[in-house]
Parts: sequence; C-alpha cells; structure tokens
Amino acid sequence: MNKEQQLQHIALNVREHIVRMSTDGGCFTGASLSAVDIIVYLYTSFLNISPNNLDHPDRDYLFLSKGHDVPALYGTLAELGILEKERLQNHLSVNDHIYWHPNTRVPGIEFHSGSLGHLPSVAVGVAMDIKISGGSNKVVCILGDGELNEGTCWEALLVANAYHLDNLIFVIDRNHFQANVRTEELIPLEPLADKFEAFGAAVKRINGHSYTALEEAFATYPFQEGKVNVVIADTMRGKGLPSIQERADRWFCNFSADEVEQLLLELHGQHPTELTSETLIVR
Repeated sequence: MNKEQQLQHIALNVREHIVRMSTDGGCFTGASLSAVDIIVYLYTSFLNISPNNLDHPDRDYLFLSKGHDVPALYGTLAELGILEKERLQNHLSVNDHIYWHPNTRVPGIEFHSGSLGHLPSVAVGVAMDIKISGGSNKVVCILGDGELNEGTCWEALLVANAYHLDNLIFVIDRNHFQANVRTEELIPLEPLADKFEAFGAAVKRINGHSYTALEEAFATYPFQEGKVNVVIADTMRGKGLPSIQERADRWFCNFSADEVEQLLLELHGQHPTELTSETLIVR
C-alpha cells in the first residue's frame, strides 16, 4: 500500500466514524465529510502532532475554527491513536465530552470552538508567541467558507500580515455552502483568492480532496517569506456519499440506525435499491 492508498484508507475510516455519529442526535455530516481529506493529510503528513507530544512545547498546532466539523477531527484523532476509538460511541452522551463542537477535555483539541470567526485570532496569538520566542512550530487554522462572512477573520488576517506571521496557515474548506444555502447565493465570496492577496497573504488554491495537490501545496511552506499562508481547498459537501453530496438540506443530519447502515454501504460503493436521496430523512 503506497502513501496515497494509506491516506485514502484512513480517510475512509474517518468517514465511517462521521456516518456513525450522524444518529442519536446527529451531527453536521455534510460539512464534516468535506473536511476529512484536509484534516487527514495535515495530521499524517504535515503537522508534528502525535499521541506522544500533545503537551510538548515543540508540537505544531491545529485550530478547527469551523468547529461543527469536529466529527472529522474526532475520527482522525481516533485513527491516529490520540483518542480512543471506543469513545466515539459516546458522541452526545452526558458521560463524555464528545459532542457537536471541540472541547479541550478531549485529547488533541487545542481550543474550544463553535462560535464562528474567533479562532483565527487565537491562531494569530499563538503564531505571534512562537515568533517572539524563536520557535519553529507550525500553526494551522481551518476555516469554513461561510465563516469568512465574519469580520473578525479579516481583522485577524490584517494583524497576522502586519507582524509577518509566515508560520501561520489559514486553510479554507471551500465547499461552497453556508448552512443550508450556497455561499454565492447568500453573500458572494469570489474572487476569494484575490481578496486574500489584497489583505497581504500568499495564496494557493487547490483540490481539497487530492492528496497530490495537498502535498504539492504544503511542500512549499512557507509560501512567501513574511506573509501569512492561505490555502483555499475546493471541496464537496457530503464527499463520499452521493445521496447527500452538495445538498443544501444535508448540512445537519440525524439518521436512524437503519439509515446509517445503508449509508455505510454506500460509502463503500454499494448502492442498495432501497437507498435513495428521498428515503434518507433529516430530522
């Protein structure tokens, strides 16, 4: 199994975890599925984060600003041995801290998030501290495209470039949806790369589901000395499940146990006759 096959295998397992968390209260399934390949790549191939260095001062940092994608992060942490897989069964249980948004009581979670637009500033503060102390840690902050409607994202970018934080990377999960509407139908974001460049960032735009594209982009970090790095990763909401892909009404899903089993079959390329986009109920 070559590296890309290994990453695809991990990503498939993470998507299984997400589907299983889409019941008994549900989760933000579509958005979580769009971010899987980005998160899997970062943890396996770019960031210095492992079960053995979660508290080490030389570790790298990942901040999931679009906190509702945390099932993708939970699943990745579980696949890498940072979080016990058995704990994923406690999703939304009052006996654990595995719920809809990141909680620092879960191993590997650096900061609480969920209220959009706040973590870019946290990431800027950490990156600035690293610069001042002479460290070499990398700081990655993953944002949603709809989240960019928050002015605090752009304020953080202005500060980051004012202080030449080229150790900071903003990754935009550009799945083209904000909640239950397309971004370009609500508040258009394009030309997005031009906007980031106008704010002083060094920008790369890639296919966020291609490990080759991810590798090529992050291999050139920092993209330009003295500039904040921005990766716009074009993705597909609901990636891996054709029955819910790019559907505005599939941003939050709460499937029955039977529907979950059908979706797991679909995830593996099987298409039972009883599984159609109409029969899947979002509660």
